[in-house]
Parts: sequence; structure tokens; C-alpha cells
Amino acid sequence: MPFPAQDYGCAGWRGEMAQRISEFDWRATSLGAIATWQRSLTSTVQLMLASPVPLVLLWDEPGYMIYNDAYAVFAGGRHPYLLGCAVENGWPEVADFNRNVMNTCLAGGTLSYRDKELVLLRDGRPEDVWMDLYYSPVADDSGAPGGVLAMVVETTGRVLTERRRQQAETELHETNERLQLALNAGAVLGTWVLDVRTGKVSGDERFARTFSFPLDETAKGVPRDAATQAIHPDDRVLNDRLTAEAIRSGAPFRAEYRIRRPDGDYLWVQANGRCEFDEQGRPTRFPGVLIDIHERKIAEQQLLQLTETLEQRVADSIAARALAEEQLRQAQKMEAIGSLTGGVAHDFNNVLQVINGNLQMLAADAGDQPVTQRRLSAATEAVKRGAKLAAHLLAFARRQPLSPTVLNPRRLLTGMSEMLRRALGETVRIETLVSDDLWNVQVDRNQLENALLNLAINARDAMRADGLLTVRATNRLLDAAFCRDKPELSPGAYVEFALTDTGSGMPPEVLQRVFEPFFTTKPDGHGTGLGLSMVFGFARQSGGHVAIESELGHGTTVSLFFPRCCEAETPEAAEGPATSIGGGETILVVEDDADVRLTAVEMLAQLGYKVLTASNGDAALEFIDSDVPIDLLFTDVVMPGKLKSVELAQRAAARTPPVPTLFTSGYTRDEIVHHGKLDAGITLLSKPYRRDDLARLVRNVLRANAAHANHAAEVREARIAACVPRAAYDATPTSTPAPAVKARKEKQKESRKDSHKDARAESQRQPKAPSPSTLHAAPEVAQILLVEDDAESREALGELLGALGLACTTAGSAEEALPLAAARRYDVLLTDFTLPGMSGADLARAVRRAQPEIRVLLVSGYGHSAEIGDTIPGARLLGKPLDIDQLRHELAPWLDRAAAAS
Repeated sequence: MPFPAQDYGCAGWRGEMAQRISEFDWRATSLGAIATWQRSLTSTVQLMLASPVPLVLLWDEPGYMIYNDAYAVFAGGRHPYLLGCAVENGWPEVADFNRNVMNTCLAGGTLSYRDKELVLLRDGRPEDVWMDLYYSPVADDSGAPGGVLAMVVETTGRVLTERRRQQAETELHETNERLQLALNAGAVLGTWVLDVRTGKVSGDERFARTFSFPLDETAKGVPRDAATQAIHPDDRVLNDRLTAEAIRSGAPFRAEYRIRRPDGDYLWVQANGRCEFDEQGRPTRFPGVLIDIHERKIAEQQLLQLTETLEQRVADSIAARALAEEQLRQAQKMEAIGSLTGGVAHDFNNVLQVINGNLQMLAADAGDQPVTQRRLSAATEAVKRGAKLAAHLLAFARRQPLSPTVLNPRRLLTGMSEMLRRALGETVRIETLVSDDLWNVQVDRNQLENALLNLAINARDAMRADGLLTVRATNRLLDAAFCRDKPELSPGAYVEFALTDTGSGMPPEVLQRVFEPFFTTKPDGHGTGLGLSMVFGFARQSGGHVAIESELGHGTTVSLFFPRCCEAETPEAAEGPATSIGGGETILVVEDDADVRLTAVEMLAQLGYKVLTASNGDAALEFIDSDVPIDLLFTDVVMPGKLKSVELAQRAAARTPPVPTLFTSGYTRDEIVHHGKLDAGITLLSKPYRRDDLARLVRNVLRANAAHANHAAEVREARIAACVPRAAYDATPTSTPAPAVKARKEKQKESRKDSHKDARAESQRQPKAPSPSTLHAAPEVAQILLVEDDAESREALGELLGALGLACTTAGSAEEALPLAAARRYDVLLTDFTLPGMSGADLARAVRRAQPEIRVLLVSGYGHSAEIGDTIPGARLLGKPLDIDQLRHELAPWLDRAAAAS
């Protein structure tokens, strides 16, 4: 019958594992409740818990694991999961090994392993480990084997160290063998004899060469002091002491020292000898031999260095691994927070947009009701605080879209001075120190101003609104030593913004956590803990770095480093009108959130625009592909459906006339933001936005699109005018011209009618371009292959070449021109350098391989400075717009032929 629990001594168990074993529910295993355990099991557990050696008891056939504290340390991350777990499930990677252990020991056998090599999973990766393992059966109360007691001692460190030692010994043995071979092959550097009575040393020829002595003087004898001068200063004292001891005692002499060679290097040698005495016991002669031991000594020093530094290198390796793991964990944490905050910000900003939009419209309808306006104003301020919180989260996670411009730091700080004074109050003194030759930086102006203001407010709070704040901007050249522990920084030129306060400073434990999100030392309700996190994220996203130095009682300095920018300062854009009313234009609103979509529609309608709506990109594309007039696409960045917002904007831009796009989002992800910056040409309205912000940006985009259309029309007209004489061609644009261009063209139309008729009559008198069927019958007509992707320029230039009596075949791309060149011989290839696919230069090379005699004329806006790569023999570079006289000069041989043929 089972014994009572108290008879087993369970109450006397001590340690963490004892408590875990006592509290574990063993009823799910064959062991049953702990109160029913067999006496042999309880006694074995008590013995195991008292042992400092890692022990684990595998009970019953499945091998349910019960182990002590030392084994828990060995188990690592698998503890406490292993407790009560079957051994094959707990260590699945060595299941076969453990199955053999259980079968053998439950049958009464024992097993032991010395330095057993196994492959275990640690931190999710397979790792080679070595262990001493001892397995013994444990009898149950009936005397039969009921379980297995295992002693586990990891020997990985000792095995690896032993292997390194054996390798070093092998290398040393090989070195000694080489030394012996050298000695046998004549590694003796000479023989010498010291005359003890005269103090002179004589030697053979090899000895003289070793010490760089003249041979005749060495044979007669040189003063011993002259010989010792060649010995390394650090070795002379020991050599003199050993020599004196050998002369005094008559014992064998052996000394190792370094001899300076003629080139200044030192050679390790070994001197061996024994002093001789006369009949009265007085020392007379001291003969010896000098042996080259340089290689052995170098090997010994390397071995000694290996032995001395092995422990340090192991410690350094462990520290480096720990640091890398910590950095990986930190990076993973930052990425997880970034993904979380991005998703939250998207939904949160959508909610804020609905609230904010309706508040704006209510404010417009409320009129002059002071109570209502006051309440609406309070609600609007709350929305702003929510939007600011979301923006700080995105800044910390480095997901905010930046619009960097080239800034002059001096001008930036000068413009902020009044804002800083108002924010910090009259009791805080501000001292600004700015270098005269400050470099420019390329950062987002608004974000930089917010970061500096945030740091200044933190400094004010640390000084309790009374002290000195020093704002400094200087040029810095950061070297590799400074950037060594800052992997995000590369050595180079930077501009440093530093804010130093005279506040209370921070203790080390606070300093280590200042950039963590939501960490704050301020009382509840007085800070979100996101200020410095936002500064940290902004600096890193801008390619810079933030550093902080602080000492308790001695203030704090926060430094922002941004890379130097060699470009000129970006001019500040002029502010547009506060509110821009629409002129009846049609705007397509694409938004998947119904409430946000309805709010946007109502705001745009209030502003005087016509509005179309779509809930996703696929529905919006139906409007884009239809004939419905659309003046602007206003779309959310993140949308459901197959068609993404960027692709929808591209389809809108391909419309005739092109439709511009205004993006909006509370979280941009990677659709329009790359490397933390908005893509070129993108206009973004961040959620939540005010009605005035919406009105201003919609008007700006429409105005910019109209200006672009005007410019394109003017460029098109100028290109045609430069390529074709007005008497020869009157261009008709394929798209509707902008109003200014259209009016000017109407004024000029009448004045060109007569000359246009004359040009057509003149062209009829010129030789006509032959058809393909008559090319070989009239070889005297020059053949021109014209390649130009702009349809209007191609048509104008083609008519001009025809009017000059040349047969012109046109193509809109290199891919279209290649089959033409393969089917027909041409005299001249006249091609634009920049084509949509293959470049004009590559086209010329391909055509010349088939027609080596063809003349190549490349037209480029860069003129003679265009970079075409490998030289094209005989090719000529012409600038845009084309100079008609230069074109006539280049085509003169073929124009003469055309004139002769006519």
C-alpha cells in the first residue's frame, strides 16, 4: 500500500526544483499524484535534489523527466518545459539515442560516455556539444528497474580547448622536428672559445659572420665586451649571470639570447659550452657552440601567446556574441513596434479624420455661436493631440514620410529663435553658438524643428524653467574611432546640433533607457515618453545619429548628427492662400473607409468641387478608363483590391489629358515612401487633415498640373518651330493645348496659312520619297531612317526631310527600327539618343553591324557632352533643339545628290 506523503520527506526538499516538483500535477503521467509515489522514487528524487551535479531521473518506460537545479541550468530555454515531459519529446533531436538508453537501463544495464558528441538545438539552431554521460537503472519498490538516473556534465569548453591545445602541440612538435633537421643540416652558427684570463673571445668563420666581425680579428680574439654589444639589451644581464655561474661552478652553460643582424633585425640563438680548469682549479678556457633556434623561439612565443590569450579571446567572443544577440533582439523589438504602430496609426488616423472633418464642417455651419464654437475648438484640439501622438509613434518606428530639403543650419536656428523663447519662457536664458562656415544638411525642415523644440522643452523641464540652454551648431569630421560602436554611422563630414542645459542631469540607469518608447521620469499625466523616441527615430531615418551625455547634478547635452550636403539651399516655398475655393472641377475620391470617404466628399462639396467616389482601386479604374471628365484623383495610399494606389495614379497620368493625383494616408508603408522619404513627384496629405489643408493642396495640385500642361504645350511648339521652317509645317498638337498656348496659336494661324500653301507647293516640286517597290530602281534618292519617340517631333522632322528631297522612313523606337534596318539599306540613321527601350547609341551599333557604311547622327539635349559609351565610328552628335543649318551641313552629300537627281 502507498506510504503517506510525509513519510517520503517531500516537505524537506529544498530549492527551486523541489518546489516545482512538489507543485507539478503528476496525475497526467504514470507516476500519479506525488502523495502516491513509491518510496524508492521519493528517495531517489531527494538524493538527486541534494546533488550539485546535473542529474535527471527518467521514470517509467516513457522516461518522465524529474531533475535538479543544476540540470535546469543545463536545459536552458527548455526549462521548465522538460519537467514531467517524456525524454524523447523533450529532446526530439536525440530521440533515438535516448530510446536506446531507456531500453538498455530498464533491462538492468548501465551506460557511460566520455566526451560524447551530440547535436542539440539551442536558440533554434543545431549546435555541436560534448558531454560526459552516465546512466544507471533505479529500482522501484519491487526491486525491478523502474527508471534511469542520468548524470549529465557538459564538456564542450574543455573538448574545444583540448583540441586547440593538441593542435598547438602538434605545431610545436613539427617545429622541433624542423629544428632538428636544421641542426643536422648545419644550423650551427659557429664555435667560440673564451679565454677567461684575458677576456678575449675567438671563433671560427661562421661565428665571425654571425657577429659581423672581421675573420682575421676573430681568429686572434676580440674583447668579450665587443661580442656582447651585439646581444639584445634585454638579454645581456641574463647572459652575463649564466656565464659567471658556469665559470664559478663548472656546470654546463646554456643561454638563449638575440643577436642583432646587419639589417637591424634580431636572430634567436642558443649558446652551449662548459668552462675548463687547470690543475689548481682556476678557470682557463671556456669553449662553446652557437646554434640557430630562431624558428623554435618564434613558435614558442606564438604558442605562449595563444595560451595566454585563449581565455581572453573566448571571453571576447562570448561578449561579442552576447552583444550581437542583444542588438538583434533590439532590432526585432523595433521592427515589431514599427509594424504594430503603423497598423494602429492607420486605423487611428482614419477615425481621427472622420472626427476632424465633421468638426470642420460643423464649425463652418455653426456661425457666430460662441458656446458651440468653443466646444468645437476643444474637440479639434483633442484631435490634434491624438494626431501628434500617432505621429510620434510613427517617428519612433521610422515610418513617417519625410520630405527632405537642403537647409542652412544658421538660417534655421535664426528662424527658430523667437519660437524657442516663447516656448521656454522668460526665465530660461538661451545662448546660440553657430559657426560661420556651417555646411548645409538635407533633412525634413518640419521634423528637425520639432525635434529641436522637443529637446529644448525637455531641457526647460530638467532646469525647472530656470537656467541656461546653449544651442550649438558646428561642423564635425567623424573618424572611424568615433563611429566604431555606432553601426548606423559612417566616417565622414557631419553637422552637429547640440543642446546643453544646466539642469539636474540623469543617473546612469535612466540614461540607458531615455530613448525607449513610453519611458518617462515625469509624473503621470505630464508626459507620454515619446519625445526622445521621436527624436531618435527621426535622426536615424534621416541617415544621422543622436547621442546623449548626462551626469547627475551637472546637466545634459543631446547631440544630433546629420550628413553634410554639398548642394545649394532649397528656396522656401511661398505660402498659398489659407482657403482655396474650387471652380467646379471634378475630383475622383478613392477611399475604402465609408465614414472617411463621406467626410471627404462633404468637405470637397463645401469647397465647390464636383465629386465622384470609389471604394477601391478596381472600382476607380472604371472611371479612369471611361470618358467621364476627371480633373484630380484623390486616393488613399493603403487600399484593398488588386489594383494598388500607385498603379491607379499611373493609369490616371496616362489619360488624355493626364489626371494628377493627390495621395492621403495615416500610414504610408512602402507604396510611396522609400528609404524614409516620399518618392519624387508625390504629393501627400497626411491624415487627419483639416478642411483648409485639403483645400490648399487640392488647389496646388490642380494649379501645378495646369502649369505643367502650359509648359508642355510651349515646349512642343518650340520643338516644332526649331525643327521645321514655319513655311514648311504647321504643327497640330495631339492633345488639347493649354489656354495660353491655344490663344497664341490662333493669332499665328492666319499669318501662316499662305506660307503653308507655298511650302506644300514647293514640296511637290521636290523629289518624292520612293515607295518600297521602287527603291532599287532609283538608288540616287538618299534613304534616311528617322527614329524619334515623340510623335509630333517625328512627324515635323519627317516632313522637313521629305521637303529637302530625301526619302524618310520613320520609327518610334529602336525596337521598331531594327526590323526596318534589317530589310532595307539606308544612307543615314538619324536617331534620338534617349528612347523608351534600347538607347539610340545601342541602336546605332546594332545597325552598323548590318550596314557598316551607314552614317549615324545622334540627337541629344546634352549635345556634344552626351555620354554614349564606346565610340561609334563616324557618328556625329547634334544638340536639341536641332539647328537647321547644322542639319543641312551634315546631310550635304545626300542633299547634293537629291539636287542632282532633280
